[in-house]
Amino acid sequence: MKILILNGPNLNLLGKREPEIYGNQTFEDYFGELKARFNNHDLEYYQSNHEGELIDKLHEVGFTYDGVVINPGGYTHTSIALRDAIAGITTPVYEVHISNLAEREEFRQKSYVSDVCIGSINGMGLEGYAIGIDHLLG
Repeated sequence: MKILILNGPNLNLLGKREPEIYGNQTFEDYFGELKARFNNHDLEYYQSNHEGELIDKLHEVGFTYDGVVINPGGYTHTSIALRDAIAGITTPVYEVHISNLAEREEFRQKSYVSDVCIGSINGMGLEGYAIGIDHLLG
């Protein structure tokens, strides 16, 4: 299977940004672990701090890839456009959040994308990405 992992704004700072919430590991290091763990599948990683680039990437892969695992970052709580991009593609999308949104600030507790994703997991740290991939693999 061909699966895209798509990370939104500020997730390029994993390993540096608020380690008490997001941990000390960079996503690039973790992605290497994911590729080794799911070595029979084609995993691709893309990150952007720009909403339009995330939407463009969804449009690019959204009719040919077997799945997308997305962590929209702060756009989770603000982007109707990102929600519409997910709703407009045929590739199944699984939503992941490193922290437990229910335990965060009130504004972080509403996801605009969860209702157009096939599932959502949060609060499992980076392991949430592997869980999302497992769900896509069925």
